[in-house]
Formats: sequence, structure tokens, C-alpha cells
Amino acid sequence: MLHIGCHLSVSQGFRHMGEEALTIGADTFQFFTRNPRGGSVRKLDIDDMKQLNELMAAHDFAPILAHAPYTLNGCSKTERTRQFAVEAMSEDLQRLEYLDNCRYNFHPGSHVGQGADEGIRLIASMMNQCMFSGQRTTVLLETMAGKGTEVGRSFEELAAIIDKVQFSDKVGVCLDTCHVFDGGYDITERLDEVLEQFDRLIGLERLKAVHINDSKNPLGSRKDRHEKIGEGHIGLEAFRKIINHPALRTLPFYLETPNELDGYAREIAMLRDLYCE
Repeated sequence: MLHIGCHLSVSQGFRHMGEEALTIGADTFQFFTRNPRGGSVRKLDIDDMKQLNELMAAHDFAPILAHAPYTLNGCSKTERTRQFAVEAMSEDLQRLEYLDNCRYNFHPGSHVGQGADEGIRLIASMMNQCMFSGQRTTVLLETMAGKGTEVGRSFEELAAIIDKVQFSDKVGVCLDTCHVFDGGYDITERLDEVLEQFDRLIGLERLKAVHINDSKNPLGSRKDRHEKIGEGHIGLEAFRKIINHPALRTLPFYLETPNELDGYAREIAMLRDLYCE
């Protein structure tokens, strides 16, 4: 079965997101833990979270994905920005303990001229300050396109971060198809080779989620501009191979394409038609 969903707004509550996902044929979804361009967080509603847990169990949901805000940059050269990242991630992980079968995804950050090695050290340090013994939520590093001074533009950089994290058994990776394509990994013509490289450097057992997005830009552009499925440079045939690949087909897929809810419903239906049961 293809496990697929899209990004939904948490503004109306957790159970509402689960109900909304069902209306568009999804069996999972992604949401921001807090204001994606700021840092404010909605009031904790444990009862609402429990209601979502019950709905997900009743409808056999795949793991849902909590996405950290874009403002979270644990490798900034500004101490206050780094401190905000620690505070936000720590609070997010504590709050997510009330949700069943949830993973936490974040953009590793931008080193802003400090160099990738220092960025890697600072990101791992942030994670070590925030993660805790016995936590249920797996933390996912997202693959990045490599624009500017982004860290996580290569599998090597992600592996280097993971190697420095204390609770590495609770660390995984979210592969973003637009990002890796823009970053120079040819998932259209050399998908097997890309996944073999991932396995060699990181380990496929750490691949826990896929952001499934087409790209407005060609291979290696380092631009990070998402496109609707089949309307960009990756193309529909590549997505048929991606969702059916033995190493990927059982993972949860999350759409982040430029769509409203009806557009997501069409893409979910289209991808389900391409999936080989």
C-alpha cells in the first residue's frame, strides 16, 4: 500500500488534520510544530492529540511528520539564533511525546560562512542538548538542495552529523526529491546508484520518510523550488519508479507541492494509480 499525505495546517487542531487527510485519500500528513517563519507555538491541547491518536489507530495511519520551523538554525553564527533553535527543538520534542507514531523533521541549517565542519559540529551539539533518553519521537535530518551555506547538501554531511549524536538510534533522514535533485543527485536516471550511495554512507535503515516534490529547476541547480508532480524537471516517470522502488515503496511520502487541498487530492490519486500493489 502506498502511504502518502500532504502538508496540513495545525491551526484547527490535530484531530481536524487527521479528518482532513482522510477526505483527500491520505493515510498520513505533515504539519509545522509552530509558526514556520517565526517561533510562536499554539497552546498544548493533550486531549486533541489523544483524539488524533485514536483516529490514526482506527484508520491505520502511517507515521505522521512534524516539521520544525524554518527559523530553526542550530548552526547559525549568532548565539541567540542558536539558543532559539535549542529552545524550540527541546520544546517540540517534549510536546510530541503525546503523539503516537510521529517523527520530527528539520532542516539542518546554514553555517553562514563558518564552514561546513563547524556547522556539522553545532548541529550535532544542538541535537545532543535536545534529545533525551527514552524519547519516542525519531528526529529526521532533511536532505537539502545546497543553496547558500546550507548544511546537509550531501549524504556525507548528514552522515557526519549523525556520527556525532549521542542518541543516534533515534536519528533518521527525510529524503526530499526536489532537494536531492537540485543538489545534483540524479534520481531520474540513476536512482539505484543514488540509493546505493545513501546506503553506503548513511544506511538505508535510517531513511524514514520522503518529501515527494517535483522541481522547477534542472539537475544540480541548487535552487530548491518545488513543482507539482509531473510538471517539473524530475517528471512523472521518475516518480513512478521512486514510489515503487524496493528501498522506498514502504516508506511514508509527504507532498509539499504548490497546491491547495483539491490539488493534493488529485496528486494522491494519481500517485496511487502509479503504485504497483
